[in-house]
Amino acid sequence: MTRNVEALQLFDNFSQKIASLRHLNSPAATLSEAKQAHANSLKAGLSTQTHVAAKILSLYANHQCFAEADLLLYSLPQPDIFSFTTLINASSKYENFRHTLKLFVKMLAHRLFPDNRILPSVIKACAGLSALKLGRQLHGFGLTSGLALDSFVESSLVHMYIKCNALTYARKVFNKMAEPDVVCGSALASGYAKKGDVNSANMVFGEMEKLGIEPNLVSWNGMIAGFNQSGHFFKAVSVFRSMHSDGFRCDGVSVSSVLAAVGDLEDIIIGIQVHGYASKLGLRSDKCVVSSLVDMYGKCGCALETLRVFEEMDQKDVGTCNALIASLSRNGMVDDALKTFKKYRGQGMELNVVSWTSMIACCSQHGKDTEALELFREMQMVGVKPNSITIPCLLPACASIAALAHGKAAHCFSFKRGFADDVFVCSALIDMYSNCGRIQAAKQCFDRMPRRNLVCWNAMIGGYAMHGMVKEAINIFQLMQSSGQKPDFVSFTSLLSACSQRGLVEVGKSYFNSMSGDYKIEARMEHYACMVSLLGRAGKLQEAYSLVNEMPFEPDACVWGALLSSCRVQHNMELGEVAANRLFELEPKNPGNYVLLSNIYAARGKWTEVDKVRDMMKNAGLRKNPGYSWIEVKNKVHMLLAGDKSHPQMMQILEKLNKLSMEMKKAGYLPDTDFVLQDVEEQEKEHILCGHSEKLAVVFGILNTSPGTALTVMKNLRICGDCHTAIKFISSFEKREILVRDTNRFHHFKDGVCSCGELW
Repeated sequence: MTRNVEALQLFDNFSQKIASLRHLNSPAATLSEAKQAHANSLKAGLSTQTHVAAKILSLYANHQCFAEADLLLYSLPQPDIFSFTTLINASSKYENFRHTLKLFVKMLAHRLFPDNRILPSVIKACAGLSALKLGRQLHGFGLTSGLALDSFVESSLVHMYIKCNALTYARKVFNKMAEPDVVCGSALASGYAKKGDVNSANMVFGEMEKLGIEPNLVSWNGMIAGFNQSGHFFKAVSVFRSMHSDGFRCDGVSVSSVLAAVGDLEDIIIGIQVHGYASKLGLRSDKCVVSSLVDMYGKCGCALETLRVFEEMDQKDVGTCNALIASLSRNGMVDDALKTFKKYRGQGMELNVVSWTSMIACCSQHGKDTEALELFREMQMVGVKPNSITIPCLLPACASIAALAHGKAAHCFSFKRGFADDVFVCSALIDMYSNCGRIQAAKQCFDRMPRRNLVCWNAMIGGYAMHGMVKEAINIFQLMQSSGQKPDFVSFTSLLSACSQRGLVEVGKSYFNSMSGDYKIEARMEHYACMVSLLGRAGKLQEAYSLVNEMPFEPDACVWGALLSSCRVQHNMELGEVAANRLFELEPKNPGNYVLLSNIYAARGKWTEVDKVRDMMKNAGLRKNPGYSWIEVKNKVHMLLAGDKSHPQMMQILEKLNKLSMEMKKAGYLPDTDFVLQDVEEQEKEHILCGHSEKLAVVFGILNTSPGTALTVMKNLRICGDCHTAIKFISSFEKREILVRDTNRFHHFKDGVCSCGELW
């Protein structure tokens, strides 16, 4: 009887073991079945048997459950090479490369060495992580062990070296391959093309044919895409032509790649030819081709053709819609871009973060700053999460209208999403805070950056320059060099601008001369414009004019404009007429140039000449740009226009302004009527001065904020001398710190003094 019971127990145990193995031989087993098999094997005491463990590991690997697989693997007292092979190959296949290398190290710790099944997967992981040093060590192991002669190992080495940008090593492996194939040859040729090495790319492509390797469609596409990526656009088009002449039938990838190159070349004739060829191939419904056509026509400035291509598409998707928005934006058609965006959003198209970001960037770049902020708000309301590209696109809009509250909100959002340390986000934050008058906040962003690129350094130098803080700008410039970062032409533009703000003629000359001498940077138009402005503001107008005449290239409107502005400051009518006449030729439709000359005449009392300039403007169909200022109060931006009576608080503003005017006169202040460009009575001139937008904005801020609150006002034109004097008085009388940003710089008014030192 006892023997029968023992026999039954043995049979029952055997049955359990058989049940535990039921799902192990089924590759299609679900994750639940895999876990059940694992549990049964634990109960039956079979989990430590290597052949059973290998099958369970395979099931876990198929479902990418690497945590569970690791627990099982590490529980084995003596795991074999097959157990590691299963997991290493699976983690590499699913691009979990760090886990691949972790398993590989664990395998070596067990004194197990890779074979020709494991080594390619580990080399692939090195390629994915750009771990060139480890990849070379594996190559060395392959050479000593003989595994490097295996065709799969050779192929993986070639691809690893290409992805790690070590093309010399890739070429050596390729040349020693017993049986080089089209995949390795194509990858190597494409790698050289991406690097811009035309000769090597052509050489490898030619060697393939000598070795009897026939290039395929992937080979040609890799060359076209590679040359396009490296900026060799003519070469990309040339390869496309060769491909066609050799009888290869192009596909959507070929056409899309060459269209990108044609767009960058802005060669509309070739673009039309490729368009026609794509139509013959029946690729007009290919979404990638249509997106590339939209992009190409946009880069070539053919906005109507862009719209036509898009509208002819049968099934429009978010990708082509994004391409259209970018194309319209590139051509300044922001209203059409907005209309397209709203149209397809209304039709239920699921626009993604790229769509919203493109539209925000479009509005921000073309003066529709309020619309950009509204789009950012709507984007979050519909559940589309902004990314590290969206924020730098939004912040210039905040900077442009000094919407500090919105800028701060975007900054906080960046912290929450974890990309506040992104160099592009940080650069945009530095610029935003600088433009909103918060230069210390900009410096704090700069100081907290874990790493900095040239854009960040330039943004900080530019911020200090805008605030007239030349010492600080020079300090950042010197710190940039000591950190190993080389300055570029933008660095010197900001530096020279800072010197110009403070009238540091000799310092500015020194930096200007050192550009070519010490840094091998040839002076550009903007550098000459800064020098002309620097000399002109310092009263050295003749020297400035001589510099203009000695320039190695023809001066543009920016240089002559700097000279004309300096003539306005120095009241030099004769030289001002010379500069203005050149500007009338270069920019006949710019009303600002006519206004500046008119200002010079008005300051001299030359009313006949003032009338002549006005007649010139009238005949040209031009009108003076209206002066307006804006101020942010309680998270809302308020705009005030010069002479505008429609503002709901205008009566209170004018009443307060009159009271301040009386206090100013008691203190000995007299309105500077030279800044009134009309031939009217003195009393009327004083009345006109009271209507200047910067004064209205300052008084609006005083009326709507608590006593002692700092005010920040933005103006679309240069602040006039009378307003400058008046705001100095108001800052002292009202005990307020007032910041005014005009088109030239920031003015910090405090206790009756301005930071510009009267150099503006």
